[in-house]
Amino acid sequence: MTPYWANIYATPGGWFVLTLGGVLAVTVGILISLAFLLLADRKIWAGVQMRKGPNMVGPFGLMQSFADFLKFVLKEIVIPAGADRVVFIIAPLLTFVLAFGSWAVIPFAPGWVVSNINVGVLYLLAVSSLGVYGVIMGGWASNSKYPFLGALRSAAQMVSYEVSIGLVILTVILLAGSMNLSTIVEHQAGGFWNWNMFGGGGWKNLPLILVLFPMMIVFFVSALAETNRPPFDLSEAESELVAGFQVEYSSTPYLLFMIGEYANIVLMCAMLSILFMGGWNGLFPQPSWLHIPTWGSEIFSFIFMAMKMVFWFFMFAMVKAIVPRYRYDQLMRLGWKVFLPTSLVAVVLVSAWRVFGPGA
Repeated sequence: MTPYWANIYATPGGWFVLTLGGVLAVTVGILISLAFLLLADRKIWAGVQMRKGPNMVGPFGLMQSFADFLKFVLKEIVIPAGADRVVFIIAPLLTFVLAFGSWAVIPFAPGWVVSNINVGVLYLLAVSSLGVYGVIMGGWASNSKYPFLGALRSAAQMVSYEVSIGLVILTVILLAGSMNLSTIVEHQAGGFWNWNMFGGGGWKNLPLILVLFPMMIVFFVSALAETNRPPFDLSEAESELVAGFQVEYSSTPYLLFMIGEYANIVLMCAMLSILFMGGWNGLFPQPSWLHIPTWGSEIFSFIFMAMKMVFWFFMFAMVKAIVPRYRYDQLMRLGWKVFLPTSLVAVVLVSAWRVFGPGA
């Protein structure tokens, strides 16, 4: 039976309304979730350091992020006298727009995706690569040496670790045979033993766990560097660059940079969940005797996806709290001399398995 909304979606007006509604739902949902994830980030950091963290605004400090948002919005926008005013303002806007544009191809549940395109992985790599420009523009337009040095550092490490991220994603594409993110998730259906972190094909692909589980770790560490998170926050190292490319920013432009950064962090959590942990799939296949309606199954799928994203965000927060900062030469050496060769070997091994292995 054709869903009732299929006829509406077939018309130009209906397509526009439903697509706009999907975009607004994803954007508003991410913004609200970022408020509480930011609070969770600060609470986890405080817990590791045996202190309370934000606890005064609202019950248990739950309104702290909203109070910070209001403060940033109401503060005056200060632009340095020698700055390029146009580029100075465009840079945080570009970072914000590109960060949210990446979410267009992320599937949260079966059919719950704004744009289910067949080249979703290519789209993600293209849009995330453009995010470097916001950082470079912000550092250059500030007309100060510290922001400019921070922008150069950030751009170099983002470009460096995008290479290893792309190669790790290639191993997953080889297994799934598609660059569509929904197809990659569907390929891992049927139980946790089919997830890519365990070989991505049941017991016959179990030897691939020796390749794909380390690739998941490589992707996670590369995501830390890609999003300028500790211990790879060299572009914002307080001891050398004060606050990196953001040092001259205040008020709403600074808020846009921070929202863009956290949106990219949560995007990496979603990508880790989709590529290696089965996306919206649960630990076990859904029993047929439950007779759960389609809408109920989709809600459960969304909950599974959200739980996996929260788990990875917790890992991001714990790394920030317990791992000391790297030196910049150590950061670049890790990316080019360790992760790049390792991911290249992984691509060769997965390709060989696909051609000569049991499932060839």
